[in-house]
Amino acid sequence: MGLTATRTRPAAPRREVPKSRGGRPTKSAAIERDQRLIEVATRLFLDRGFDATSLDAVAEAARVSKPTVYSRYGDKRGLFAAVLRREIARWLAPLSAAAETQLSSASNISVEQRLVEIGREMLTFTCGPDAVAFSRMMTSQAINFPDVAKLGKEEGWLKAVATTARFFDHLVAQGALDVEDTTIAAEVFLDVVVGHTHRMATFGTALELKAAEKRMRAAIKLFLAGALGPADRVQDAPKVTPRRRSSR
Repeated sequence: MGLTATRTRPAAPRREVPKSRGGRPTKSAAIERDQRLIEVATRLFLDRGFDATSLDAVAEAARVSKPTVYSRYGDKRGLFAAVLRREIARWLAPLSAAAETQLSSASNISVEQRLVEIGREMLTFTCGPDAVAFSRMMTSQAINFPDVAKLGKEEGWLKAVATTARFFDHLVAQGALDVEDTTIAAEVFLDVVVGHTHRMATFGTALELKAAEKRMRAAIKLFLAGALGPADRVQDAPKVTPRRRSSR
């Protein structure tokens, strides 16, 4: 059964594709055509779900010939992979931007506050209606099409981990974090900060932003309790020497 998202996107405007003298579209026109195809396919996948979307319907909505769509993407799975790759890149852009912003932030901003800012961006884009809809479609199609799951892992999860790990590398160099493997730390951070909330949203549970941010802040505190570096770690309390019992 196809999955349906409530959010819709406007239909692509009808445009004439300029032809070269040889009858084929110019390079710029071909790029514009491909972008329009992806936009239309994205809207149809979100509106109708994977199963109910056909290449014929995409071709008709995008106002291009069916042979063009088939020659460009091969089959529906190829088209879905192209849509998914573009959408994942859009979802990861805020994470990369947030990480870069925090790298350039003043050093007097605490590690916890930096991670909160990144976590807030992650909640926004991973739990949005489009991301949730595509997550459901990936899950439903992963068994039949393992390459779709592989694409989601390589283009989505692994790139998000790599971006977070690079940010952690910077914090380790500053002495603000004390972790041996920043990749593992990034995996743990991503899972505990947004993993639960994203899974609940995928299951259809209504998302309460205030509660989600509260959970995110608590998860970050737990993460930092085991990862704070010497520069930020609370000094151990002085040891108390036990009193000796007096002999009678």
